[in-house]
Amino acid sequence: MLLLALAALPLSVLATDVTGTWKTEFDSQIGLQKYTYTLKQDGTNLTGKANSEVNDQKRETELKEGKVEGEKISFVEMLNFQGNDIRIHYTGKLTTTANEIKFTREVGNFAKEEIVAKRGAAAGSGPAAGATGQRGRGGFGGPITLGPDDKAAFPLPPEGFDKARDGLAHGKLEMVEYDSKSVGNKRKALVYTPPGYSSDTKYPVLYLLHGIGGDEEEWRRGGHPEVILDNLIADKKAVPMIIVMPNGRAQPDDRPGNNAMSAAPAFGKFDQDLLGSLIPFIESKYSVKADREDRALAGLSMGGGQSLNFGLGNLDTFAWVGGFSSAPNTKPAAELVPDPDTATKQLKLLWVSCGNKDGLIRISQAVHTYLKEKHVPHIWHVDENAHDFKHWKMALYQFSQLLFH
Repeated sequence: MLLLALAALPLSVLATDVTGTWKTEFDSQIGLQKYTYTLKQDGTNLTGKANSEVNDQKRETELKEGKVEGEKISFVEMLNFQGNDIRIHYTGKLTTTANEIKFTREVGNFAKEEIVAKRGAAAGSGPAAGATGQRGRGGFGGPITLGPDDKAAFPLPPEGFDKARDGLAHGKLEMVEYDSKSVGNKRKALVYTPPGYSSDTKYPVLYLLHGIGGDEEEWRRGGHPEVILDNLIADKKAVPMIIVMPNGRAQPDDRPGNNAMSAAPAFGKFDQDLLGSLIPFIESKYSVKADREDRALAGLSMGGGQSLNFGLGNLDTFAWVGGFSSAPNTKPAAELVPDPDTATKQLKLLWVSCGNKDGLIRISQAVHTYLKEKHVPHIWHVDENAHDFKHWKMALYQFSQLLFH
């Protein structure tokens, strides 16, 4: 009977045996990660451990929900931080040599990476086969492969565009606190009001989001949007607007901390705080135009992904959306814009930009490629910068001039 049962199984099931040690290393948004997986297969069940190292921090985790079905392998690595469980889901396929597994690694709703684990090999398998090109700044992100579309849509800003100038009117920065229904406590946001702000005038609003390691003051520290907008408004190149810089880490302790990855779920649910608490607060405290055509959402890196996710997912709230070198938390383009015709009708502006030395450019390239295929109007701007404030400041300079016309 046993022999008959074995004979009835597909050959691929009988041939697959992933028991052993598998190693990989790969670039991610939080740095170079090194992994060793110790796997034990028992029929279609799979158990084991994952030992990882990133930024000199080491961790060992029991693997859960392991399955082997033919050449397909799947398991879950759990990350627990301050009581929050983050699922890292692996789905992979054993190659024909049986010495490599090509995995898709999904970290909650935050990031998705393609990695290759090698059986009993030294770490250093890198990205999946076929990836070519140079790497980003300091190994950040993945390989960079540029195409004919990957070029600048605008010239460089003039010298001094981000420097405070004498002899012109200046706007005001103030830190505000608001009650967050979704988070359950008071949260902070930095607000820029333009020169000559008056309650007698209604202003449009740009909600401007920070990156994974930042907070409500990251834009002020690194980008000085108050200076850029003061200069543009003085030169009559931008509509006077209010800029709201919130904290996109929607959890009670919203400080960056030492483990940026641990806050991934909080970034993913920031839309509840933004839509349910922050926007109503801003519209009650400031003299603003409270309609979709006078609201914009943009951000850098992690905030760029949030802006594309939440902005394109809420076109009844935002008509102007911008992602500056958006991070891997960005949803696949087909999920961002499932109905190209509706998006085309509702969007006033969709901006996607990145630097050509940025190891995360593939994220924005994929969005641009889909939008182009589906004939969704957008701006695709690639400059000569990396994943840094040089690009983000220049992107804000160009993006803000296009808003609210």
